[in-house]
Amino acid sequence: MPAQPLSVVVTRRLPEPVEARMAELFDVKLRSDDLPWTKTQLTEAMKSADVLVPTVTDKIDANMLAAAGDRLKLIANYGAGIDHIDVHTARQRGVLVSNTPGTVTEDTADMTMALILAVTRRIPEGLAVMQSGRWDGWAPTALLGRRLAGSRLGILGMGRIGQAVARRAAVFGCQVHYHNRKRLRPEIEQELGATYWESLDQMVARMDIISINAPHTPSTFHLMNARRLKLMKPEAVIVNTSRGEVIDENALTRMLRAGEIAGAGLDVYEHGTAINPRLRDLNNVVLLPHMGSATGEGRLEMGEKVLINIKTFDDGHRPPDLVVPGML
Repeated sequence: MPAQPLSVVVTRRLPEPVEARMAELFDVKLRSDDLPWTKTQLTEAMKSADVLVPTVTDKIDANMLAAAGDRLKLIANYGAGIDHIDVHTARQRGVLVSNTPGTVTEDTADMTMALILAVTRRIPEGLAVMQSGRWDGWAPTALLGRRLAGSRLGILGMGRIGQAVARRAAVFGCQVHYHNRKRLRPEIEQELGATYWESLDQMVARMDIISINAPHTPSTFHLMNARRLKLMKPEAVIVNTSRGEVIDENALTRMLRAGEIAGAGLDVYEHGTAINPRLRDLNNVVLLPHMGSATGEGRLEMGEKVLINIKTFDDGHRPPDLVVPGML
């Protein structure tokens, strides 16, 4: 008798071609709506599946994994970031975890540059003037921003996305600087034209623009805390397209309101959708709804990687994008 197809549960709506291919390959349970599941719903799903396909909105902790039972064998995450999954506990319980590295690099780097331009050139303010019908014509001193060429850009986190941001920024004429857990190889630094700073404090104090491109880990939580934010020049701006927890959002809000930082562009937030309401009232802040990786091409690439990871596992092999706890 042929083997039973792998049971796969998907937690959110995925692009139609991805869902169609999953239905062809596996015994898959897809979503008819697109609301995030509760912890109870996620746990029940893990009990009933060989493979779970979660997204960044699904926090999977040790207690949930313990309650899930022994059937679950693979968590094939739809996305590159895996800080919402307790990978160590999963592996201790014999559950593999895979992700989709590289699929969001170019799109997130594009959005980083879009936010940098939006903040430094005051694009949302100009848009608001036009949409309100209050524009009286060109004026020499109206909505003056800052030129990117010659600006010093400090990149915090020089992985795939950070390097992609560096390449784009260089085209705009920015001076590229970076701080990273490990220094890049000399040939990569030379290719990017990037200057390494061992001291994050010293880099932050000298930059015109700070771009956060670091993952959320215990060591990066509030890496940009109140003390470090105060090191920034009053005319500097900060942009975050990585994880909201890297910045102390309350401290950032206070400093923006006090004019101690010139502006911010945020696509991610410390407490998810519970954004500090005072941020919404500021003209010098651009807020986006976590759309840095939101392109049709990127979402399809993510789905293709998920499919490959599950199919490889189903064939009895190690998923190509297996997450190894010691490398987190």
